[in-house]
Amino acid sequence: MRFGLSYRESILTVVCDDGLRDAAFDAMMEARYSVESKISEDPFFGITYDPYPASPGDDELVRRMCDASAVAGVGPMAGVAGAVAVHIAERLVEMGSSYAVVENGGDIAFYSPEPRLVGIFADHPVFRDLAFSVSSDRIVGICSSSRTVGPSVSFGTSSISTVFSDDVILADCCATALGNLVRDEASIQGAVEDIGSRAGVRGCMACCGDKVAMFGDIPEMVPADCSELGPSPL
Repeated sequence: MRFGLSYRESILTVVCDDGLRDAAFDAMMEARYSVESKISEDPFFGITYDPYPASPGDDELVRRMCDASAVAGVGPMAGVAGAVAVHIAERLVEMGSSYAVVENGGDIAFYSPEPRLVGIFADHPVFRDLAFSVSSDRIVGICSSSRTVGPSVSFGTSSISTVFSDDVILADCCATALGNLVRDEASIQGAVEDIGSRAGVRGCMACCGDKVAMFGDIPEMVPADCSELGPSPL
């Protein structure tokens, strides 16, 4: 079953077993409430571009955003899309869904023991006819940031920066950090080595100009017509 969910800034695509649309919507609203409550308590949480320390009374999802921001060196809201996506995916798996793929603005919480193709939508010809073949028996993150595609805030120049991690929120924060580090073609290799070496990151890739750089454990890439595929990183 594939369906869309939307509420205010959240525009998601969900792939899971039948009959779980209402559960997915409720989980999205729970995640939003957690983050919005924190911003209401401390508006700085919602605007800072620097790591933000968690407080003892914070909700678990907020604490996870803070922890990821510290590793990535970015603000906690860099992980908000991943936080919403993983909260939904976790709820779907708890309810017995045999697979759960939640895409939220270029950030994916992925769970599927069977291989699935994940397309890349980027302003780069290399990825026009390629996709990742991904399978996982637990929820993992495939998250992207771009300066040229979509609404992501990026201080770099990459057309796509993608990070793979067993921690979806960390993947989201590190994708932002990777995008920020890619200033030009000369900086791309150092950027992927930097982010790819951080604790919890399995692998990453970035594109800038005519160059593509990869580091770490990257899923197999296979030929595919991405116009016909399901959730794509961006």
